[in-house]
Amino acid sequence: MKIFCPALLSGKFFPTKCANRGVRGGQNISPPLIWTEIPDGVKSFAVSVIDRHPAANEWVHWFVVNIPPIARELNERASNNGTEMPGGSLELRNSFGKQGWGGPEPPRGSGAHPYECTVYALSVDDLELGPFATLQETMKAITPRLIASASLTGYFEQ
Repeated sequence: MKIFCPALLSGKFFPTKCANRGVRGGQNISPPLIWTEIPDGVKSFAVSVIDRHPAANEWVHWFVVNIPPIARELNERASNNGTEMPGGSLELRNSFGKQGWGGPEPPRGSGAHPYECTVYALSVDDLELGPFATLQETMKAITPRLIASASLTGYFEQ
């Protein structure tokens, strides 16, 4: 499996429009993500964007589960608009305490934060999680049902 994010500037950095509104110029626009080379037997996908910087403590910016197996992308602006998510998908609460995409907003001067974007190919169509599932609960549900995954890292700093 492979994952791509066409929004990454120079292939590495999230544009400011994807940042949270607390960042100058931030519009909290979810980035487009595309996945390819899908293995057999996939019944759903999940997608996460997690800040892996030590100061961020596994900050969840986006977690989407129950994405139908025919989906191959999440469009730019898919989150928080109510019409762009693939049918049946569930956006979980992020570390900001809101459902859906919560763009990068690293502390000033903390350097470039790595935002790991991962797509998980799963053997079940429904992880049976509610919108308030924690990262630990979600990963516990994903792990035994994981067929394959792919990740890429984009960076952002202010």
